[in-house]
Order: sequence, then structure tokens, then C-alpha cells
Amino acid sequence: MQAKEAADRLGITQRMLRHYEKEGLLDVSRTLNGYRCYSESDLRRAGRIRDFIATGFSTREIRAMSACLSDDGSGPCEGGVKKLTEKLEHIERLKAELDEKRDAVINRLDLLRKGLILEKN
Repeated sequence: MQAKEAADRLGITQRMLRHYEKEGLLDVSRTLNGYRCYSESDLRRAGRIRDFIATGFSTREIRAMSACLSDDGSGPCEGGVKKLTEKLEHIERLKAELDEKRDAVINRLDLLRKGLILEKN
């Protein structure tokens, strides 16, 4: 199938499909006239790439996990659990940092509001 239909089926843009290819994540065959031709296997691989990106993985990180993108093997990919666990730990650290910043903003806002009330009285 051509790029437009593949992108529509995946819920992404044709530009994203080209980006996956440019980043070395997807190797798509071409027709004689140069059009990209996506197989069902290509669609499954692109879907996995899309899903990894949606969960916060960079294309560099995904490239390092290329075994997790293929249809080869019947079980989990080598190192996939480890990489996902590391990503989850990273997200948890970021979340904790954001929670601290949020609390600091709330406290500062509270102090400013109390100061405004005191000035009016």
C-alpha cells in the first residue's frame, strides 16, 4: 500500500512515516516509479514506533531497541522490559520534579494572595 493509506491506517501523517524512515527505524520498499510501498509487516513496525514515541521514547532510544520493532520471535524482545522500566523510572523522576515545582508555585501564589488581602484591609 502507498504512504497515504498506510498513514491513514496508523493515524499518523505521511511526514511521520518518512521521518521514521529517515531515522533508520523503517526500511520501506519502493515501486518501480519510486513510490514507497508499505507491507503489513511495515505497518506493524511503524505502529510499534508510533507507540514508543507516544510513551516518550526518542527515535535514538527506539533505534537502540530495534529488536522490539520486528515481527521476529514469538515473545518479548531482548531488553524491552529493561528499557521500558528505565523509561518509567525516568518519567517518575520527572513527575516528582514537576510536583515539587507545582507545590512551590501554589505556595507562592498563596503568599501573594494573602499579601493582597492584607493590603486591602
